Amino acid sequence: MTAKWKLICDFIRLPLLRWTSVSDVVMGGVSDSLMQVSEDGTGVFAGHLSLENNGGFASVRAPLPENDFTGYDGIVLRVKGDGNRYSFRVRTDMLFDGVVYRQEFDAPEGEWMDVELLFSDFRPSFRGRIVPDAPPLDPSRIFQIGFLISEKQEGSFRLEIERIDAF
Repeated sequence: MTAKWKLICDFIRLPLLRWTSVSDVVMGGVSDSLMQVSEDGTGVFAGHLSLENNGGFASVRAPLPENDFTGYDGIVLRVKGDGNRYSFRVRTDMLFDGVVYRQEFDAPEGEWMDVELLFSDFRPSFRGRIVPDAPPLDPSRIFQIGFLISEKQEGSFRLEIERIDAF
């Protein structure tokens, strides 16, 4: 039996997702980030993480045109990293703030890799803290996806993304 896959996002096929940056500037920090498309047709989440003014996070997020991933086990990210640790995040609503479901992954420098993230392993959090009484992630209600870098990893960062799939 072959595995069932569903493309969530790549950076060459329509519809292209509309990525928005959200960084510690919302609380006085000075970090910055963008999601751009490279000449090779990959997404590049890049910027600078600063700890000045009590800052320390940079992120991008995008709403999804399809929201129901019932019957899938998780998400696969095809990425090339820079040696930093990142967080992949999903939201079960369209709110700007609130509970987000996250999973961290390490992205070794310069090598393409597939990162498998099981829906059952996503942890609910609010502003960096685990929310113990939140319900588990509901794959039928994934309205936003995103990437975040934090954990005091000061300096420039660059995560290249070829595609994001449900599996």
